[in-house]
Amino acid sequence: MKHIAVIGAGTMGNGIAHTFAQSGFHVNLIDVNEIALDKGLTTIEKNLDRLIAKSVITETQKANTLNLIALYTDISEGAKEADLVVEAATEQTDLKLKIFKQLSNISAEDTILATNTSSISITQIAAVTEHPERVIGMHFMNPVPIMKLVEVIRGYNTSNAVTKTIMELSRTLGKDPVEVNDYPGFVANRILMPMLNEAIETLYNGVAGVNEIDTVMKLGMAHPMGPLQLADFIGLDVCLSILNVMYDGFKNPKYAPCPLLINMVRAGKLGIKSGEGFYDYSSSKKAEQVANQFLK
Repeated sequence: MKHIAVIGAGTMGNGIAHTFAQSGFHVNLIDVNEIALDKGLTTIEKNLDRLIAKSVITETQKANTLNLIALYTDISEGAKEADLVVEAATEQTDLKLKIFKQLSNISAEDTILATNTSSISITQIAAVTEHPERVIGMHFMNPVPIMKLVEVIRGYNTSNAVTKTIMELSRTLGKDPVEVNDYPGFVANRILMPMLNEAIETLYNGVAGVNEIDTVMKLGMAHPMGPLQLADFIGLDVCLSILNVMYDGFKNPKYAPCPLLINMVRAGKLGIKSGEGFYDYSSSKKAEQVANQFLK
């Protein structure tokens, strides 16, 4: 396996592309938006510079990594010869189904199709393809170049061979893969998102303020970042989407998103990406400080 296609140049997509390229794979980074591609490549360069500053990699390794990344706006051109395609588009079911149906038509029969979805059913995504046995979940954590975990999610039809290949490939990237089964939220978000939602409920009910809630969890539970700040980092729209998937999947009210979260997303207060969430990130220095908490 030498050629990787990554669909989506956002936070997760550029992080996945960075990680594969740094490990010596040829990567086609695909996005319909040229501005998003340029921004994604700039982010990769900045993150490589952070690694140089920490003496993790050299300037030569940075140059080699960037040379292995090619940019495409046409999915047919960018993905047609890939050994593995990793989809990292927006967390919307209809969009992912559309992408996988297209991939099924343009990819070779032995190409593995992976999705970085954090909650959507792998089985549902695989059902729109010609070879559902070759579809699998490969859920990286943010920031991808730093975080060790990869949730490897088997769909109902995912083959043992494909699962084994992705587990081994994840280890090649320096990650620690964990195999899980296909249920809404998988493991990471099934546990994490209700905690974040409960923190938002605690704020909504007036139990304590933003700083107080986050301080309790950081000092009392040894979390590196408080739950409200973490929700900002993930993106409040992403948190809402994941909670909705779990609520729809389980029909259990404990997964229902807090009204405060819903209203903040409607108002465009999405966290770091919009410059404001539970905290104010209008200063680029403040946003950089938050990002660096994960990059230490």
